[in-house]
Amino acid sequence: MADKPVSMDELIARVKGSPRIHEAGMILCHNGIVRNSDRSGRNRVQSLHVRVNSERIEEIRSWGESRPGIVAVAIEALEGEFQVGEDLLYVVVAGDVRENVFEVTREVIERIKAEGVSKTETYCG
Repeated sequence: MADKPVSMDELIARVKGSPRIHEAGMILCHNGIVRNSDRSGRNRVQSLHVRVNSERIEEIRSWGESRPGIVAVAIEALEGEFQVGEDLLYVVVAGDVRENVFEVTREVIERIKAEGVSKTETYCG
C-alpha cells in the first residue's frame, strides 16, 4: 500500500479553515478507491499503479476555487501501487449551494483523472 500523506478528515479541516468558509452552505467529499474490475467489468484487477502530476493537480485545485460559488477545494491524489479497496483520491469542495458544489466537484474529479494522474492496471491471471 502506498503512503497516505493526509486523511479525508485533514482535508475537511483544511477546507473549513478557509477564511471564506462563512460563505459555504455545504462541503462535498469524494473518496476514490481501487475497484476489483476495469470499467468494462470484464477484467479482474489485481493492482493499480498511479503516477501523479502534482503541478497539474494544483492547477486543477486552483481552477476549482475560481469557479462561481466555490469557497475552497482540497485534493490529495495518492501515488504508488494500490490493491483493490485502497484509497486513491480525496477531493473536498466547499461552496455556497449544492448546484455549484456538485458541478465543480464532478469537473475537478474528471479533470484529475484526465490530466492529473496516469494509471496502469494489472489484471489477474
